[in-house]
Amino acid sequence: MRARADFVRETSNGGDMLRFSGRLTLANLGDFPERLRTQSGGIVRLDLSAIERIDTVGAWLVQRFAAEQGAAIEGLSDDAAHLVRQVAAADQHVAMRPERAHPALHLLAEIGEAVLGALRTLYGLLGFFGATAIAFGNVVRHPSRFRFNATVQRFEVVGIRALGIIGLMSFLIGIVIAQQGAVQLKQFGAEVFTINLVGRITLRELGVLMTAIMVAGRSGSAFAAQLGTMKLTEEIDAMRTIGVSPIEALVLPRVLAAVMMMPLLGFYASLIAIVGGGLLCWVSLDIPPDTFIQRLREVVPITDLYVGLVKAPVFGAIIAIAGCFQGMQVEGSAEAVGTRTTSAVVQAIFLVIVLDAFFAVFFTWVGWN
Repeated sequence: MRARADFVRETSNGGDMLRFSGRLTLANLGDFPERLRTQSGGIVRLDLSAIERIDTVGAWLVQRFAAEQGAAIEGLSDDAAHLVRQVAAADQHVAMRPERAHPALHLLAEIGEAVLGALRTLYGLLGFFGATAIAFGNVVRHPSRFRFNATVQRFEVVGIRALGIIGLMSFLIGIVIAQQGAVQLKQFGAEVFTINLVGRITLRELGVLMTAIMVAGRSGSAFAAQLGTMKLTEEIDAMRTIGVSPIEALVLPRVLAAVMMMPLLGFYASLIAIVGGGLLCWVSLDIPPDTFIQRLREVVPITDLYVGLVKAPVFGAIIAIAGCFQGMQVEGSAEAVGTRTTSAVVQAIFLVIVLDAFFAVFFTWVGWN
């Protein structure tokens, strides 16, 4: 029969000692805790050299009693001593309600966490961009590793299937720009300058910018969701196991497709926006199409087209890299896929707008006004 937990109290000149015996386990405690609580005063040592076994509950009882009495625990084996130390480390007071920090300190903590998170994300994006550049260099040196079919399929997803929504969006934006511009310019009898507004703002800024935002919401989110799902199902780990680089097989085709299709989509969006603006000018301002086109040729410099075409591939690279980076960071559960997909879209749009501001300053500095 298993020995139940027990103890005896011994008195000496140096102070009283409790000598424990039996099994200090949950199944063998019995009335041990109640009897232990009756012992108090003058106990300086707890001798556990005679115990047969001790579990977490027994260790907690002994450790709590030793802490209350200020007694030393002796005679434990290495494993039992480790268990008691772990129980002591975990025996912390837990507040039912956490203490409320000062609102100002809480705000500063939130700002600090947001800044650190943004810096970590930027650092990760730069590292991911470097890995993608290295993979591109490897593919250039070894063309047989280039995933041609995967890249062409991404051309269709990023470019051809996006023509409808981008065309509709651009057409409506062209109409809105022309209508709002005409309303304001009509006050000064300068409705003809609506053509300047439509032509320059669509070719130089809004055509490419709105296309980038649409591609970020459509393709960037898809990239993050696809790679995130593959990460959860361990397909990416399996690719690494068989010696296939996920960057070359999954990321590079998507980045190349976005970089190569963005200039075409941006130019297409600009043309459709100009068509929408020209249609409103024809209907609302009685400016015929031939006059509209002739005026465009006079007032829109070719550098506006160059500005849009230079920005487009950079925006495409940012969108694809942000989407793929967030997809590769997915861990844990399916909820992480949604979180990372949202982050991919937000980061891509934010970086596109920031870069667009830098491009505006740069092109003004070089004289492409």
